[in-house]
Amino acid sequence: MILVLVEVSLTGEAVENSLEAITFARDLAAAGGGIPIDAVVVGVPGDDVVKALAEHGVRRVHALTGPAYDAYSGAAWAAGLMAVREKTGSVVVMASGTPRGMEVLAHVGARTALPMAANVVSFSSLSPFTVTRQVVGGQAREEMQLSQRPALFTIAGHAVQAAPADAPGTGELVEETPDVADADLVARVVSSEEPEPDLSGSLKSARVVVGAGRGAGSADGFGEILELADLLDASVGVSRVVTSLGWRPHHEQVGQTGSRISPDLYIPCGISGAIQHWAGCSSAKNILAINTDPDAPMVTKATHAVIGDLHEVLPAINEEIRRRRG
Repeated sequence: MILVLVEVSLTGEAVENSLEAITFARDLAAAGGGIPIDAVVVGVPGDDVVKALAEHGVRRVHALTGPAYDAYSGAAWAAGLMAVREKTGSVVVMASGTPRGMEVLAHVGARTALPMAANVVSFSSLSPFTVTRQVVGGQAREEMQLSQRPALFTIAGHAVQAAPADAPGTGELVEETPDVADADLVARVVSSEEPEPDLSGSLKSARVVVGAGRGAGSADGFGEILELADLLDASVGVSRVVTSLGWRPHHEQVGQTGSRISPDLYIPCGISGAIQHWAGCSSAKNILAINTDPDAPMVTKATHAVIGDLHEVLPAINEEIRRRRG
């Protein structure tokens, strides 16, 4: 059986990355002859979550309940996940490659002395179990064999597109109350705050993203960028230097330490394309780079490029869009 850790958002929905992990698990299950897929969630999920998981092929939803799970703790979640794994005899334990997914699976690997493959994008064999994963910030890929059981790994964001199953699962809800040692609660979330509203929309799910880097010049240099985003109904994404300088809020950051995006179109303006930023945008289907440097990494990797100052290029683009729309 395959066991997938599923995260639930603050608004009570299964996060997209977790649904991607379940979609990946379905391919793995099919290759193994149709083995079942179970999910583990923390807390009792709402009906919409259970329904969504069933639609994506989950047979049973194990809900970790009890005071130990009231606040996030990587060690406590790992203890609960291990308890469900031992109960079900799962041969594969996986999660999405989110910060929490990575932390929990790393705890599981350390406790069981099992190797854990991070940022997996595909598998090529079940015997031996062989996966391909992203390394060096997504710049390279390596093949890895997981010969021990259970096989532990996380799925890179957007490695697959989440999609409902042709044959939905039953989504049976089972509450679990595994014991958690006091030592597992030493590090836990004690408070949380709502992020600033993302006025540009959901960055990770956006179909079009307009990006900006140091080339914007200053916090006041985003006028044309925000205008283009508005004209294209796009989200705004920025490089790390922009957030470090305080020009834009952190939730707009794209990159290894920010959001990983996979839009149909990404328009990076004045972004050199350092490896850390590329790790967050390499899944974009099309990239239109605007930069003064024809040899910038972002320009050389882009689908299309315009060589010029964004403050001269963008006004022309915006004007043309308005003209064509009448």
